[in-house]
Formats: sequence, structure tokens, C-alpha cells
Amino acid sequence: MIKIVERKLNSDIAGSIALFQSVMKSFELRTKMYRTMLKGRGLEFDGYRDYAPDDDANVIDWKASMRVNKILAKQYIEERNLKIVFIIDVGEGMVFGSSDKLKCEYAVEVVAALTNLILLSRDKVGYILFENNVKEFVMPQTGRKSFVQFMNILTNASTYGGRSRLDNALDFALKYVDKSVASIVLVSDFIGLGEEVKNKLSLIANRFETMALVIRDPLDKSLPDVHGELVIENPATGERMLINPGLAKGRYERIALEQELFVKKTFFDLGIDVLALTTDKPFVSNLATFMKQRAKSKKGVLV
Repeated sequence: MIKIVERKLNSDIAGSIALFQSVMKSFELRTKMYRTMLKGRGLEFDGYRDYAPDDDANVIDWKASMRVNKILAKQYIEERNLKIVFIIDVGEGMVFGSSDKLKCEYAVEVVAALTNLILLSRDKVGYILFENNVKEFVMPQTGRKSFVQFMNILTNASTYGGRSRLDNALDFALKYVDKSVASIVLVSDFIGLGEEVKNKLSLIANRFETMALVIRDPLDKSLPDVHGELVIENPATGERMLINPGLAKGRYERIALEQELFVKKTFFDLGIDVLALTTDKPFVSNLATFMKQRAKSKKGVLV
């Protein structure tokens, strides 16, 4: 009998979760603040409850508190059982890296840390994995079994490949993701994001509380200082090109910066909070800071 061994990504899930939990404690980000971060504009108001010492101040209704002479916090129906859906790019563009981690390996660690936090808060996690089309879709679930299943799929190398089409994933989400879902988390390098996707992103942002995690490799931003010529290949078309990095560096970096700024501005204009991460730098502190700012800010967060 021939045993087929699945090739796994180089992702330290346990280590990422432990580090993120440690940083979260240092920022005093407890469940109450986490839930405040995920409250969407469309969540149904359920009533008031007494303010607790570990609540974030943003949940206080000061007018109602003055009427009854005690501090009251707003409560939402989904506060009891939030549903979060990750829309994750598993296209071939994510299977790229010039540092210790490929973009997809780095993304797995970020998603694992956030998913663990959500499940510890007794909320539910679902996911849409996409390349050219939607590859996997699981409705929000709770429990460690669903977490293990999710991580097994994300760390399986065979999950990845194909051209990334965010527009197709957004169409799928608009059609199949129930409005009871509180929040959407988009995870991709968003390279190639264009004007044609804006309308669909706007529909998603209006229906769900939405945030974007932009995962980039250093080579997505800048070419290395290399003498001589290199052959580069477009993985989608197989087209090859001979380039001189020294001559192309300036134009490449200018175009890369313009595209990066376009991505951030697009999300910001649509009210989608954005966290940009680079694979050569640890994510835990930046992610915790992003969450803290998002919990306290009523305006868009761009980190």
C-alpha cells in the first residue's frame, strides 16, 4: 500500500497563539473589548445592562445612565453569540516568500491567533477560501474540533493554487453568508485590487462589520540590490521576462507604492479598517494594537 503524505506549511500555530495571548494580556484586551471591536453597524440593539468594570467605555449610554442615576451599557443580541467569517485568499500569489515565511504561512498564523481568541470567547468562526473560485465554505461553528479542521485545511499545501479572484469570493459571500454574521475578516495580499471590485466591497461593508488584513512580502514592495540580470515568470500565464533589478528597481517600487496606497485608500473610503503586515516582521504586537484602536475608535482604523 502506498501512503500519501500531505505536505504541510511551515506555520507555528501553537507558538503564534501563545504569543498573541501574552500580548493581549499586556494590552488588557479582554473579552468585553474584543466584542466591542466586532460590533457592527447592523447589529440589533437589545437593551441595557449594568456596566461592568472590565467593559470598554464606548458601550456606555450616558443619557440613559443619567436618567436612572447609574451607569448602563448597551447590549446587542449578537453579543451573546457572535458569528465571524474569514474570507481568505489561497491563490498562488500567496505561495510566495523571500523571508522565513511564505505569505500563506504567515497568514495562517495570524488567522489562527484571531480564531483562537474568537472561540475562547464562545463565538463562532466560519470561512471562505478562494482562488479563482471559492474552494471551501464552512458556516460559523464553535469548538476545538472545528478549529483543528480549519487549521488542517489552511496548513495543507494542496489547498493553495490558482489565480486569485476576490470579486468572485465577494459575490459568493453576498449570496450565501447569512446576515446574522456580525463580522467579515478579509485576508489577502490584495495585489491587483482594482476599481472593479469597489462596488462589491462596498456592499460587503454595508452588510457586515468588515476589516482587512493585508499580508505582504518585502519583495512585494521593493526589489533587492542585485547586480546582473534575472528571469522572472508570471505564474498565471507562464510568460517570462528578463530584467535588470538595478534598472527596474525605481519604477517597480514606485508602482508598488502606488498600488499599496490605492488598496489602503479604497478600504478606508469604504469604512473598512485595515492592518498591513509584512512577513519579515512579527505580527502579534501590531495586531493587538490594531484591535485596541478599533475597539476605541468610531472612525476608520488604518495601521
